[in-house]
Amino acid sequence: MASAIASASADIKVFNRWSTQGIQVEDPGLKEYICLQPRYVPKTGARYAGARFHKSNVFIVERFLNRLMNAGHKAKKHFKTSYHMTGKSHNACKIVEELFEKIEQRIKKNPIEVLVKAIENGAPREEIITIEYGGARYPKAVECSPQRRVDWSIRMMVQGSFHKSFNSKKKMVDCLLDEVLAAYQGTAASNVISRKFDMERQSDSSR
Repeated sequence: MASAIASASADIKVFNRWSTQGIQVEDPGLKEYICLQPRYVPKTGARYAGARFHKSNVFIVERFLNRLMNAGHKAKKHFKTSYHMTGKSHNACKIVEELFEKIEQRIKKNPIEVLVKAIENGAPREEIITIEYGGARYPKAVECSPQRRVDWSIRMMVQGSFHKSFNSKKKMVDCLLDEVLAAYQGTAASNVISRKFDMERQSDSSR
């Protein structure tokens, strides 16, 4: 039964074009939190929204797609509430599919593998919290949980792309392409990589 399920999953291609076969998560801390079980259409429709921690079992492309529809919070406020963030999954699907096409044309690699590696490279290992002693606040470095590492990496990639495309002539898919490829290569031109370096540098000074 298990072998039949595995073979059926192996035949599924994302957007009926790209396979997840052979893709490995190299970071041992993230292997259980980046799901590579493929879907024809990456949309579960919030079926498991009430299940705690179930998003680790959601296909990673779907998690990336969902973040495009809501770029998350920044400084306790929604980063942006207009432009591509209309809540229409069809628009987000078209953006992601076009992004994958351009990645494949640009570097001749499986775009899902590129996305997974970009998320791994952008996932921070430490972050800063604020603790209070006697009315005074101090920064303290803490380890980042694996699920939060994945969430934070995806959120920073999307927010960086939205920021570059908002009120700009450059298309969202082109900004996403630059962001994902820069994160894949681990260069500071990526928003998520530069934010990760800043966070880990602050964590080092707060130990």
